[in-house]
Amino acid sequence: MRQGRRDGFREFAAGRSGHLYRSACLLASGDTHLAEDLVQETLGRMYLLWGRISRIDNPAAYAQTVLVRAFLTHQRRRSAGERPVGEFPDSGAVAAGSGDPALRLTLLEALGRLAPKDRAVLVLRYWEDRSVEETADAMNTSSAAVRTRTSRALGRLREQLGGSIAEFAGH
Repeated sequence: MRQGRRDGFREFAAGRSGHLYRSACLLASGDTHLAEDLVQETLGRMYLLWGRISRIDNPAAYAQTVLVRAFLTHQRRRSAGERPVGEFPDSGAVAAGSGDPALRLTLLEALGRLAPKDRAVLVLRYWEDRSVEETADAMNTSSAAVRTRTSRALGRLREQLGGSIAEFAGH
């Protein structure tokens, strides 16, 4: 029985780690080292719960919730504002594949200047395509707070991108 649980968790971790990593990169504004730490912490917490996973309706969504909460906890620490490097790496930090690297870096920079909760709400709502209620549950807040924070975060993102948003919209 125990070996079956371990195999089930390995299969889950192998199947979800890429998606978790991409979400973590967005939350961490392209900081791949922090993203790796967040994914590792998420998978560690999931492993501890894996024996009771049958009580969870959607383990993948639960893992995303654990990831967001790990990110928000990290941001509350004093050392969370420290940055080991001043520039983004040249490699595709968010996702491999086609796309405009300049646009990706511009959006990561803009996301990085948002407050952690603003960044989390935008990643959950628009990257993860979660509903307001699912986002509220993941962030442990009300649906009204999610709607308000989403609106304000999008406004701040638009302010940061200013006139350059129109030039990137054509891509």
